[in-house]
Amino acid sequence: MRPVTRLVAAALRLPAARTGRVAVTRNLPVRVRDGTCLRTDHYAPDLAGAPCVLIRTPYGRGGPVRLLGRLIAERGFHVVIQSCRGTDGSGGEFAPLVHERDDGLDTLDWLRRQPWWTGAFGMFGASYQGFVQWAVAAEAGDELRAMVAVVTASATRDSTYAGESFTLDTVLTWAELLEAQTVPWLARQWELKRGQPRLARALSHLPLAEADRVATGVTVPFFQEWLRHHTPDADYWRTRVFGDRITDVRAPVTMVSGWQDIFLPAQLDDWARLRAAGARPRLTVGPWTHGSPGLLVAALREGLDWLDTHLAGRARPERAPVRVHVGGDGGGWRDLPDWPPPATPTRWHLRSGGRLDRTPPDAEAPDRIWYDPADPTPSLGGPLLVAQRAGAVDNRPVESRPDVLTYTTEPLPAAVEVVGPVHAEIHLRSELSYLDVFVRLCDVDRRGRSWNVCDGLARVEPGRFPRDASGAVRVPVTLWPTAHRFASGHRLRLQVSGGAHPRYARNPGTGEPLGTAVTLRAGWRDVLHDGEHPSGLDLPLTPAPSTAAR
Repeated sequence: MRPVTRLVAAALRLPAARTGRVAVTRNLPVRVRDGTCLRTDHYAPDLAGAPCVLIRTPYGRGGPVRLLGRLIAERGFHVVIQSCRGTDGSGGEFAPLVHERDDGLDTLDWLRRQPWWTGAFGMFGASYQGFVQWAVAAEAGDELRAMVAVVTASATRDSTYAGESFTLDTVLTWAELLEAQTVPWLARQWELKRGQPRLARALSHLPLAEADRVATGVTVPFFQEWLRHHTPDADYWRTRVFGDRITDVRAPVTMVSGWQDIFLPAQLDDWARLRAAGARPRLTVGPWTHGSPGLLVAALREGLDWLDTHLAGRARPERAPVRVHVGGDGGGWRDLPDWPPPATPTRWHLRSGGRLDRTPPDAEAPDRIWYDPADPTPSLGGPLLVAQRAGAVDNRPVESRPDVLTYTTEPLPAAVEVVGPVHAEIHLRSELSYLDVFVRLCDVDRRGRSWNVCDGLARVEPGRFPRDASGAVRVPVTLWPTAHRFASGHRLRLQVSGGAHPRYARNPGTGEPLGTAVTLRAGWRDVLHDGEHPSGLDLPLTPAPSTAAR
């Protein structure tokens, strides 16, 4: 065993290695059906009968990925790491989600022809490396024995257009990251040191159809396509999503995610569909963002355990099917029999004077805010692609803005634990027909700091949500699911605003096409909370134990 992998394995508390001898063959040419060569590395342990773990990635095969390959191989698996077409030496052009099914199945055919092939394989990977797993999982047959799906989902479209808006920060940042892989290393380090000013300018640029060139210096084809084909019924996405066959997947699946991850709602939908189909997946959700170091460590530990059990057939201790981390003071890890756990649904009502309480409103005047897309309400923390900017942060800077309404409870006399799906219902009138409603739940501590827990956005346009006789629109907003303990003396706070830019593309207020809109129209909106328009927040309350299982 190499000293580096030995030290890393000890630091991460990984299972003991089964061998220290791993032969590595790099840059193997795997030819797929259209003649394209996909560059592939093979990590071979000196163990007879070792099954295979396949990792397909657009992020290169060096650095941390190379270390990952050796760590898994030392624990008794052949590891095959392949660069997706158009990346890191593989031929062809990288077109997200287009070739992953065919290329993945052709790679499986190549695996079957290898002398060390045992007839069984698993797949491992995070984010896009998970998309490629779902692309082939339904057709891989009984040879696929295990999947480790980390911060990813089968419904690849949903997270791009959350709330039918456009997740600008995630998509443009990802496009810039992929393009950065093609520039010299020193140039990339200089751009990072400067704080990525080109990306910052691009996130504020209009029209959005020019933002990719501002960020990267080139036109990014998939970015342009995602701007054009953004409607739910767009034919473009029919061959680029893999959730339609998730119930045909027979391989055991373990899922690892974080409460502040960009794909969490879609991943939990995958969990629910697998469970409804009779499968027995495992779910771990921790206090992580998309790129948290803690997430990657947990994913490796969980993944090795899952591969040992279901791919290598090694007996492991029985574990609960669901393990979640409850955030907040006095939280901790909880083992659950299913997700979501039993809970008591409770409505917290928006009230006059910025109050949030359990008593329904009667006759109350609405609250009015002015939203100006030329000075959009900024996003702060939350589920973002870049870990350094994501997660829970003090929201007081954004809450002090005049375009943000806040509704806050009295200090809690006892702890309140919220575990499960979260929804809001906002009634409003607006002089504009095109607008966004952003809702965020925060935990206000005894020092007055307001920490974001979960949030969501809904895009409003004519015909999507009906208006009542008074012209009011009831807007349902699905927030990220959560597991959080609001301690005694803390307060719940709900923010309501007209957007969260650049996490979501600003709504110009005109109905112009997403990619070409340049005209910005500001306007007033009234948030209603009266007997006929009871705006509120629905929370799943679970018993709050005095001590947490850790």
